[in-house]
Amino acid sequence: MLRRPIAIVAALILFAEACGIVLVNWVLGLVAHNQNMSLAGIDPHAISVGAWVAGGLFGLFLAVCGVLLLIVGIRDRAPGRIARITLIACAVVHAVLAAFTVGLVGWGAFAYLMVVLALLVLVLLAYARERPVAKAGPAPEDGTPPAPNGAPAAA
Repeated sequence: MLRRPIAIVAALILFAEACGIVLVNWVLGLVAHNQNMSLAGIDPHAISVGAWVAGGLFGLFLAVCGVLLLIVGIRDRAPGRIARITLIACAVVHAVLAAFTVGLVGWGAFAYLMVVLALLVLVLLAYARERPVAKAGPAPEDGTPPAPNGAPAAA
């Protein structure tokens, strides 16, 4: 199956996206710092530092999600509970960003975010935990077949 390559490709895309987010926020912070931009009286230095910190944290989040996907792809096992929650949060963030991006940036960025969202959802569904199916008990002595899923036979 294609689970492993999809997880590894999704991880590589998230690593590239993390680098891009950090770079964009670094440039925005430099622009705000060099132009002495202020928003509603906030100190320009606070705006530039805020852009740098936000870019670093969001880039770190995307890199962590990329590492989780890389581990999933290498081990070819379903992610644990915390990793699954983190990847679901990453998918939700991509969906919300895509909704905002379509109006602000354009359809190309929207399509990119939808591809990343699709990869995340595909990995989560491909590695979904399989629930054990209850085995049917032994056949009754009267010759009737056992009920499915171990439920008691109807009389």
